[in-house]
Amino acid sequence: MALTLPTPFSALLFDCDGTLVDTAPAHFFAISEALKLQGHTMDRDWYMARTGLTPDALLDAQEAAMAVAGAVPPLDRATVFATYNDHFRAGLHLLREVEVVASLARGWHGKVPMAVASNGRLRNVEASLRATGLLPLFSHIVSADDVAHGKPAPDVFLEAARQLNVPAAECVVLEDSDEGLQAAGAAGMRALDVRLARNQRDLRKSGSEAVMLIPALH
Repeated sequence: MALTLPTPFSALLFDCDGTLVDTAPAHFFAISEALKLQGHTMDRDWYMARTGLTPDALLDAQEAAMAVAGAVPPLDRATVFATYNDHFRAGLHLLREVEVVASLARGWHGKVPMAVASNGRLRNVEASLRATGLLPLFSHIVSADDVAHGKPAPDVFLEAARQLNVPAAECVVLEDSDEGLQAAGAAGMRALDVRLARNQRDLRKSGSEAVMLIPALH
């Protein structure tokens, strides 16, 4: 199952987690280990339904779920993030590229400007791309560390377009989350939802094309 890009376009903006790289196993391992140190657990299915959230928003949701379960003190976020990052880097061997998206990025490398725009922390995004050999494909990386508001706000995409010096309307976004697609629309960009193609175990067995465009919001 191939990905077909809407044309014309002047730049490509890629989400990282779940779009270019299957990072969910490493992120879940990291957050589980970090929470375990504070006596808490996180359900895997619950986490997988929230992979598009920023780290802070994920912990907001976790604390809300903990409060429903009973009165508990808030998480020590500084400690969670510190240990989370350590565990994530320890789990880099769990990472795999998302082949259909990574292949597209390799095919367009050097032909149009390309950037990564992620809700993740810069250090972890760079580590993910480096571990999968994808880092050299991108001239710019914009992360949650670079903007005031993560997805579904449009900030990361607008900042990526600014750094590439390309108008927002001429950018196409590749995304795998509802939050990311909403952010792309709010930025006035066309977006391609990669989930249909990404979720196919054997992409070569299908001759169909996965195309889901989110029109720019005006």
